[in-house]
Amino acid sequence: MHSINTGDTAWVMISSGLVLLMTPGLAFFYGGLVRRKNFLSVLMQCFMMICLITLQWILIGYSLSFGPDIKGFIGNLDWFGLKNVGLEPSAQYGTTIPHIVFMIFQGMFAIITPALILGAFAERMKFSAFCIFSVLWATFVYNPICHWVWGGGFLGADGALDFAGGTVVHINAGVAALAAALVLGKRKGYPHNVSPPHNLPFAVLGAGLLWFGWFGFNAGSALAADGIAGNAFVTTHVSAAAAGLTWSVLDWKYNARPTMLGMITGAVAGLVAITPAAGFVGPLDAIWIGVGSAIVCYIAVAVIKTKLGYDDSLDAFGVHGVGGIWGALATGLWAHTAVNANGADGLFYGNPELVQIQLKAVIVTVIYSFVVSFVLLKAIDMVLGVRVKDEDERIGLDLTQHRESSYTMLE
Repeated sequence: MHSINTGDTAWVMISSGLVLLMTPGLAFFYGGLVRRKNFLSVLMQCFMMICLITLQWILIGYSLSFGPDIKGFIGNLDWFGLKNVGLEPSAQYGTTIPHIVFMIFQGMFAIITPALILGAFAERMKFSAFCIFSVLWATFVYNPICHWVWGGGFLGADGALDFAGGTVVHINAGVAALAAALVLGKRKGYPHNVSPPHNLPFAVLGAGLLWFGWFGFNAGSALAADGIAGNAFVTTHVSAAAAGLTWSVLDWKYNARPTMLGMITGAVAGLVAITPAAGFVGPLDAIWIGVGSAIVCYIAVAVIKTKLGYDDSLDAFGVHGVGGIWGALATGLWAHTAVNANGADGLFYGNPELVQIQLKAVIVTVIYSFVVSFVLLKAIDMVLGVRVKDEDERIGLDLTQHRESSYTMLE
């Protein structure tokens, strides 16, 4: 067993706080993009995720995700209620930080992942159904996939690389978001009578908080204050910058003007795409990953969604699902052992097999997440109903679900 390193411990604790900050950041990012009558409902959903998933994680989620392995599929419940999760490093994971610190760092990932899904069904899902779905989804979708990749499961054993959650977080949540958009159907009036973002500056604030928190998300995933963390920090920033610039250029070319909404959407796409690769690629390769993410996500949002006609309200699938898939495959292209000896070389460094491994992880995650998410939503719809009444949707979820209003209107 490794001894505790105080510098590593401090860095991972700080990173845990940064990742937690991403959920309020997401609340403002998503909240600024919806209509004012639904702003508080988005904030409420994000903050409820912090409360609900924290308790689920402490009781069973961490043990299912990272506990002793059962046939490569799921962790057992030996760590139920954090039993045997103490102040010493985990012998199973060979870290230099207390086991309980590793647990809470991973718990912050578990919190934000189901919160990402709400971007697909914003403005039309019952709050009660949202709460039930999120806990069930965390248990039956997030925890197993997390175990497959990071907890000793079969995808990790196959050699799949996911430094900080491109597969576990973004593909997983993005595909579930597509399932949710299909089950709930379109917003009333979509696409012709849906208002533009009610408060774009709030969305920009949220994007800034996400960008800031993402340094903990990616660099913290090194689980040490070392060179790999430093490299992940740099590649994260570089990819976001390249993607934000590329999306702005695409906006300029195809819509006559660069937009603030396009800039922040592109930056988030770049952050999503670099997540699986951050500790496995160098800064120059991160530029290409960022540029590629802006292109594929722009096509998904501006072309594919329009042609297929589904209503992914805030482009959770178009940015997180598509961006995550690109990032996972790009890891198979640009991964380089000169950056991280614990990884593997990708196609451009002489190892085409890694692309096949990454593709398998993508396919398995997409199929499992979509099918189970779809079934969970259908089951909840049969029992409880997932969508608010037409009148409630017209009035807005702030008043009908929470009896609160975001703004005081003076006559």
